[in-house]
Amino acid sequence: MAARMGIMTITPITGTPMDSAALYRLLAWLSPGYPVGAFAYSHGLEWAVEAGAVADRDGLARWLRDLLHHGGAWTDAVLFARSHDAAASGDRAALAEINALAVALCPTSERRLETTAQGNAFLIATRASWSYAGCEEWQGDIAYPVAVAWAAGGHGVPRAPALDAFVHAVAANLISAGVRVIPLGQTDGQRVLAALEPDVARAARAAEAAEMSDIGGCAFLSDISAMRHETQYTRLFRS
Repeated sequence: MAARMGIMTITPITGTPMDSAALYRLLAWLSPGYPVGAFAYSHGLEWAVEAGAVADRDGLARWLRDLLHHGGAWTDAVLFARSHDAAASGDRAALAEINALAVALCPTSERRLETTAQGNAFLIATRASWSYAGCEEWQGDIAYPVAVAWAAGGHGVPRAPALDAFVHAVAANLISAGVRVIPLGQTDGQRVLAALEPDVARAARAAEAAEMSDIGGCAFLSDISAMRHETQYTRLFRS
C-alpha cells in the first residue's frame, strides 16, 4: 500500500528483498564520493544553459524528465538492466556485446568520454575495494551503466533496487550540474529531485521490463547540446 507524505505518494519498491550488505555496496558505489569523476560531466546540460534552453528550476526538471523517458538516461537504464542479467548469470559474452553496443550508441565524442571514463574509473576502484569474479580480466573501455550493473550482479545485489539506485544517481548528478551552472540553490536542486521521483521510478520499472530492441530515443536537443559543447568557449564540465 502506498504511503502519503504531504501531496506526494510514495510507493515502495517491490521484488527481491535486499539485505543490508547489498544496500551498503549500492550506497558506496553510487555515492558522490565514489571516485568516478561524475561531478565533471553535464551530459550537454552546460551548453543548454548557455543557449537559454534551460534557465531555471522548472526548465531543469523538464530537461531531465525528457532524458529519463526519451534520452540518454533511458538508454543507460535499459543497458543497466540487461547488463545485470548477463552479470548475474555469468554470461561474459553477452556482457561484452552489451558493452560494445553501449559505447557505439554514444552520439558524440564527449558522450563517449563521459560513459567510458566513468566506467573505467568505476571498474578500477571496484577492483581495488570490492572485487568480484571476473573483474580483473576485463580488457578495454567499459561503459558506466555496464560497469555498475556488472558489479551489482557480481555481488548478488538484486536488479530492481540496483536499477532504482542507478537511475536516481544519474538524475541526482545532472541536478548537481544544473545547480552549479544555471545556477540554482541547493534547496531548488532538492525540489527538482523530489519532483522527478515518479519519473525515476517509472523509467526504472520500464527499463527493467525492456528488451535491447526497446533502446532508442528522441531527445535530439540533448544530443545537439553535447555536440555544441565540444566547441563551447567557456566550460566548467567535460561534457
